Amino acid sequence: MAVPKRKTSKARRDSRRANYKATAPNVSACPQCGEPVLSHRACGNCGYYNGRKVVDIKEKELAN
Repeated sequence: MAVPKRKTSKARRDSRRANYKATAPNVSACPQCGEPVLSHRACGNCGYYNGRKVVDIKEKELAN
């Protein structure tokens, strides 16, 4: 079985992990209503995707 000849230093170990980071999701504006929407997903506000209505959105009722 292969065994490392020397201990990996903290600098070498941590430099491998330097490129691992969380990225923010790509958010763009919906061309129909202008709300922020994730890429390649139907708009949650108006239900449009790629210029077509694909989801029926019920009107939000105010509970007063």
